[in-house]
Amino acid sequence: MLRYSLLVGSSLFACASAFAQTMSPEAAFGARESVVGASLSPNGARVAFLAPGKGQGNILFTVPIDGSTPAVQALAAGGDPERLTDCDWVSDRRLVCNVFAVHPGVGEAIGVSRIVAVNIDGSELKLVSRRQSMDALYFNRFGGAVIDWLPGQDGAILFGRAYVPDAMVGKRIGNRQEGYGVDRVDTLTLESKRVVPPIRDAIEFISDGSGNIRLKGVAEYKGDGYTTGVTRYAYRQVDSEDWRGFGEYDAIKQEGLNPYAVDPVENVAYGFMKKDGRQALFKRFLDGTLRDELVFSRPDVDVDGLIRLGRKGRIVGLSFATDRRNAIYFDEPLRRLGEGLAKALPDQPLINFESESADGQKLLVWAGSDVDPGSYFIFDRGTKQLRPLMYSRPELVGYKLAPVRSINVRASDGTMIPGYLTLPVGSSGKGLPTIVMPHGGPGSRDEWGFDWLAQYYAHRGYAVLQPNFRGSTGYGDAWFKNNGFQSWRIAIGDVVDSGRWLISEGIADPKKLAILGWSYGGYAALQSGVVAPDLYKAIVAIAPVTDLNDLKEQYRNTSAFVEVQRFVGSGPHIREGSPAQHAAAIHAPVMLFHGELDRNVDVRASKLMASKLTDAGKGPQVILYPGLDHYLEDSAVRADLLGKSDAFLKKSMGM
Repeated sequence: MLRYSLLVGSSLFACASAFAQTMSPEAAFGARESVVGASLSPNGARVAFLAPGKGQGNILFTVPIDGSTPAVQALAAGGDPERLTDCDWVSDRRLVCNVFAVHPGVGEAIGVSRIVAVNIDGSELKLVSRRQSMDALYFNRFGGAVIDWLPGQDGAILFGRAYVPDAMVGKRIGNRQEGYGVDRVDTLTLESKRVVPPIRDAIEFISDGSGNIRLKGVAEYKGDGYTTGVTRYAYRQVDSEDWRGFGEYDAIKQEGLNPYAVDPVENVAYGFMKKDGRQALFKRFLDGTLRDELVFSRPDVDVDGLIRLGRKGRIVGLSFATDRRNAIYFDEPLRRLGEGLAKALPDQPLINFESESADGQKLLVWAGSDVDPGSYFIFDRGTKQLRPLMYSRPELVGYKLAPVRSINVRASDGTMIPGYLTLPVGSSGKGLPTIVMPHGGPGSRDEWGFDWLAQYYAHRGYAVLQPNFRGSTGYGDAWFKNNGFQSWRIAIGDVVDSGRWLISEGIADPKKLAILGWSYGGYAALQSGVVAPDLYKAIVAIAPVTDLNDLKEQYRNTSAFVEVQRFVGSGPHIREGSPAQHAAAIHAPVMLFHGELDRNVDVRASKLMASKLTDAGKGPQVILYPGLDHYLEDSAVRADLLGKSDAFLKKSMGM
């Protein structure tokens, strides 16, 4: 039997409801998550997490699970431009973090990362990333990655490092090493020992979680430094330093086995590969035979999640999404625990095991639902005690959130399009102001659960429909087509049909139907306005792609140019599927939002769309956010976006 006891002192549950009541709905729904990347220390005594700071900034805190002392700040990033990501424990008193920043480069925004280590009290802050020589041939933007946390070797990691050779101008002696290699690094003393020499064009290493590098991935290049999207993998047998061929994976076509992890006990690599046109989980034996064995597949959806736990990253299960995310655990005690927690937390059916102590006795658990943004709990296997620790979004405590219902929309060709419908709390569900909200990607899909955008608009009285149009991932090759750009007519057709379905079902007031999307969703919103100019009465596009040829050109000076070319394609669809080229066809008023340091979709996309709409006499509203990237990770900015878009929608709909 599971029983509860509330943590005292350090628990962030305290006073959350009163805190939420002091905020506007825009501020409450637009607030970034209060807990990101939570993890349990090896001894299970403390939890580390990232909390939002001012602007894009964030703060690394640790808090004792027994509530004996308040949370302690270990590190902070101001957000202009540095931010912290991917923090985790390297010992009971020390953590490693990635520091990420986006800088305005010459003609394009540039992302830079560095890895640092710090004690929980903020002392002994060290740069783990390799310092570059002043004579380096070029500037290395990539700061490296933790390949193995080396359990039992407190403070040390296996670290993937990029090596840059010296320019050697006028020099006889200098660093000639180039490529990506692996070192064992003591994060306190910074003593380093070579484990894998740098390999030119290497982009990935996979360990077995016990300090042994078993797989490497080397990128295929075409022309002058352009990656093709193909990675060639090689593996090592147990106790061997020799590399053997493993196979290729094409990220654009999603062909081949894409390895994710190595199990040292089974001596296999786990990865995803197609079976009957859908992604399935396989394991490939590393004993010299390279024999493949199917672990799990579905006839209806992709199997796309590998569940790992602990500092060794042991493989404990898999996941896939039908109308909801489902988990299957290989670990029998964990499977039973999951079933027990589901019964103990009936209102929070989405349950994730986030982290565990080194001895496996304590687990950090997250649980949430469509109407619950989520909470963190500590579970003690010894006492079988479950104790609440922190809210994911304390600002929303006290708000009655809207249930999300799985639905199917009949497209014009008879295909049933799955999606999610969120109706305002207490509404009749008929004749409502309504928003169709296509997801980003297009290599993505929506899932059942909490969505801050959908919930805000439902709170403001709108029905929200999120269709998983053809071109979405998760449903196999036949559904993905040639992706939502090359197959834009099908994808956008499904989005348009979603709006028509809402009217035919009586859910949407036809005079108050709008479309809103972010990234590819913004593209879909604009292109829907081109295809069906009289259907939607307002269009809101956040960080949208607006011209397919310009999207390719944005990446011309990057190594990913050929990959983007392959993905977007060439031919008549480039112009036909570009809303900026058909701005005059759009009848509905348009509002555009964009961060000026967007690396995914350059801000010039929104500027181009605005210019074309203005030339056509449309007069769009354009809001640009200086210093922000694609995700607008600033609570005040998100609140501003919500408030302005709501006012725009209501005005456009005559509300």
